[in-house]
Amino acid sequence: MIFPSNRMRIMVATKPVDFRKGHDGLTALVKNELHKDPFTGTVFVFRSRRADWLKLIYWDGSGVVLAHCHRKRS
Repeated sequence: MIFPSNRMRIMVATKPVDFRKGHDGLTALVKNELHKDPFTGTVFVFRSRRADWLKLIYWDGSGVVLAHCHRKRS
């Protein structure tokens, strides 16, 4: 479980990403496209093209945590 601290940074990517990417692909995207270090504890948020899925990656000190959620359309 992720317990946010009062100093946790959250960065939201503004362009959609290919949602076939897993933790390795998203970590590489953070390094190469966003020019950020994915191993600092910052939460990186990515969205799908239709904006109905979100993926979050986060370094918890021992590994990369990948979480995803889906918004149901009515």
